[in-house]
Amino acid sequence: MFGDWFYSVPPVTRFYIIASVATTAAVSTSIVTPLQLYLNFSLVAKGEIWRLVTTFFYFGDFKIDFFFHMFFLARYSRGLEEGNFRGRSADYLWMLILGATVMLCIAPFLRLPFLSYCLTFMMIYVWARRNEHNRLLFLGVLDFDAPYLPYVFCAFSYFFGGSVIVDVIGIVVGHIYYFLCDVYPLMSGRTLIRTPSIL
Repeated sequence: MFGDWFYSVPPVTRFYIIASVATTAAVSTSIVTPLQLYLNFSLVAKGEIWRLVTTFFYFGDFKIDFFFHMFFLARYSRGLEEGNFRGRSADYLWMLILGATVMLCIAPFLRLPFLSYCLTFMMIYVWARRNEHNRLLFLGVLDFDAPYLPYVFCAFSYFFGGSVIVDVIGIVVGHIYYFLCDVYPLMSGRTLIRTPSIL
C-alpha cells in the first residue's frame, strides 16, 4: 500500500518529497510560475526571501526527468536518513542546510536559477561514500562499487545532453561535507560539524 510506504519514510525525506511534488503541482496548475520560484538575489534583497528555499524544491514539469529525480530522492535520501543518520534526523537536516547554504553562495557565479538537482546530487554523493562496500548494478548492465555512483550519473547526464554543472556542484559540496564530517575528525580528533540544539 502506498500509504504504508509513505508513512514509513523518515520525516526529512518525506517533507522534501512532499514539498517538491507540491511545488511542481503548483506550477503545473498555474498557481505559481517558475519565475516566482527561481533564485534571484536582487529579488531576494527586495523581500522575496522564499526564493532561497523554493530554488531547492522545483525539479521541472511532471516529465520523466522529474520522476527519475523523485526516485533518486526517495531512495538515497531515505537510505541516508534510515542508515547513517538513523535516529538522527536533525543531523541529516543540518547536513542539508549546510549543503544548501554553500550552494546558495556558489549559485550567483554560475547563474543557476534552481538548485534542486544539486542538492539531490549531494545526497547521492554522501550516500555513496558512506556505503562504499555496496555493489550496484546500473540499468542492469554496469556493475560497480557505490563510490562511483555519482560519476556514473554524471556521465549518464552528459551522454543524454544534460548539463553536468549541477551534478559537479552536488559532488563538490557533498565531498566538502564528507571530508569535514567523516575524514577530518579521524585525522585530527576534532569535530567541526555539530548540529545546533535548536534542531
